[in-house]
Order: sequence, then structure tokens, then C-alpha cells
Amino acid sequence: MSTTISEAINTLSDLLMGLEDGYWESSSIDKKDLFYDLISAVNKELSELAKLSIQDHDMEYEPISAEFRQAKAKLTDLRKLMDECVGRASTAKKLEELINDVVVLFAH
Repeated sequence: MSTTISEAINTLSDLLMGLEDGYWESSSIDKKDLFYDLISAVNKELSELAKLSIQDHDMEYEPISAEFRQAKAKLTDLRKLMDECVGRASTAKKLEELINDVVVLFAH
């Protein structure tokens, strides 16, 4: 099943909000750095997608920016370290779901 560019934009925007929450809830600099790197990669991908015309939004999505493609490993790491990185259980659960949704984007 393929994901459209429009769907990917929505998924990435949701992830961005979740990562920002996680950034503010993390208590150590190294964890904040992990969140910052992921936020930067997602912002870069969203910036590249924003350059596409609205007519392209029904096309199949595939990751564009190198930063975002490289972020897959960091997203996997974050998922494994969620309890250490995020203080609130609700934020951790939300982020886990969002990361699962985004990992699917890499499969296409």
C-alpha cells in the first residue's frame, strides 16, 4: 500500500509536533541533541515537500532529503530509548505511535 505525498506531509507534521514535545520533556543534553537532530531532519523533509506543487500531492511519497533518509536509524534508536528520553508516559506513547507511522514511509 502506497502513501501519497499529502498523507506523508500530515504524518511528518504530526511527528514534528511529537518530537518537539519530547525535546522539551527530555532532561539531558544528549537526549535533547537526539531530538534536535530528528526535528531538523523532519523540517528539512517538510521543506522539500513544500516545494512540490499541489497537483503532486496525490503522487506516491518517497523520502527526498538525505537528512531524513538518514534519520531512520535515529528514529529506531529513539523508539528503543523512549522511556529514558521522555518523561511523560502520554508523550512516549504518542511518539511511539508516530514513529511507527513514519517508519512505514521508509518502506515504500
